[in-house]
Amino acid sequence: MRAAVYYGKNKVAIEDVPEPSPGPGEVKVKVSRNGICGTDLHEYYDGPIFIPPTEPHPLTHKCLPLTLGHEFSGVITEVGAGVTDVREGDRVTVEPIYRCGKCRPCRTGHYNLCNVIGFHGLMADGGMAEYTVVPRNQIHQLPDSISLEMGALVEPLSVAYHAAVMGEVDDQSRALIYGAGPIGIGLWFALRGMGLTEIDVVEPSEIRRKSIEALGARTLDPTSVDIPGLIDERTKGDGVDAAFDAAGVTPAVESALACLGERRPLVSVAIYDKPLPTPLIQLVLRERRIQGTICYTKDDYKAVIGLMAKGHYDTTGWVEDVSLSRVVEDGFEQLKAGQKMKLLVDPSS
Repeated sequence: MRAAVYYGKNKVAIEDVPEPSPGPGEVKVKVSRNGICGTDLHEYYDGPIFIPPTEPHPLTHKCLPLTLGHEFSGVITEVGAGVTDVREGDRVTVEPIYRCGKCRPCRTGHYNLCNVIGFHGLMADGGMAEYTVVPRNQIHQLPDSISLEMGALVEPLSVAYHAAVMGEVDDQSRALIYGAGPIGIGLWFALRGMGLTEIDVVEPSEIRRKSIEALGARTLDPTSVDIPGLIDERTKGDGVDAAFDAAGVTPAVESALACLGERRPLVSVAIYDKPLPTPLIQLVLRERRIQGTICYTKDDYKAVIGLMAKGHYDTTGWVEDVSLSRVVEDGFEQLKAGQKMKLLVDPSS
């Protein structure tokens, strides 16, 4: 079968590799679509970062080279021994976390914080291939109302949903989202799904503002508007109930903290390329806090799939396909240049 094999910085090759077979407790999936994540871009241009270069990962026993891809959906074509609750032909999306099940985060249900966490497509051969094999506990079945193309977005949208939960909001809350990339869009959908109507998306890029505006979002351009001043005026000095940083740059963090109400969180869901100066006085004087968030658990997957089944998510204008054979040229390079928003790799093309 064909696969996008990662060898290191600036080195991904489309190769013919052996087609995998499921072992006990595993499931073989014919991949329909695999989303390109920002993590994949970091690995390609700056890595290896998370991918083990020489020492095999303790849970997957894999290291370089390996097949990329952790945001994917497909159809089960074979099940291993002991798997009885899913079968061939089931349409699925994959929650790609490997966890030990023994550490305190795992024991308390927070396996997204596992002490030795691993990811399919980063610590094991992933979904940028025609077929892949995953443990049964990574499988979520898709209702017939959800397309496989949409199913490939469950993973990044679950990242956003988990972050939205961390914001501790309700349907009367006011929220700010910094960054209108895929995670920012996912946050907007998640907060809307929680009943919020007072949401502003702060984004300097006109292309990204127009993309999320087309979905119904209200945007602010920080290059032409004093965001903290505007929020102070709108809220009569009370500030917003939650802010979400999906931008990962210093101006976003500083602005978000200045806009928060007392004792409210800035939820950080960005990947930071460099250390940021943190204006701690903004935390001290108003008892604000910065809340980190990483990944998701099965509950976030279930929530996103439930919203999808109701038609809550719309991919118009921000999601496109790219062929496996052109994943670097039409995928990584286009995303890095800011020419595309979200690309799904089609292994069959």
